[in-house]
Amino acid sequence: MERDRQTLFELCGRLAMNHGIASSRQAISQHLDVLEAAGLVITAKEGRYKYHSIDTKPLQAIVDRWPQTRKDSP
Repeated sequence: MERDRQTLFELCGRLAMNHGIASSRQAISQHLDVLEAAGLVITAKEGRYKYHSIDTKPLQAIVDRWPQTRKDSP
């Protein structure tokens, strides 16, 4: 979420530096493929690079169906 349109290399670096996640590039690539198939990641190839962007719009259906808590109930 820090920056849109990141390459696999950038994502791996951020996961390792910011979150201490040391998964292999192949594992992260496979996870991105699953997220892309679910419509949560959009990819764009430009030359030798493949850029990944998050798309939270598919999650809106879940938010819309999620039970709302009433503030006036105990």
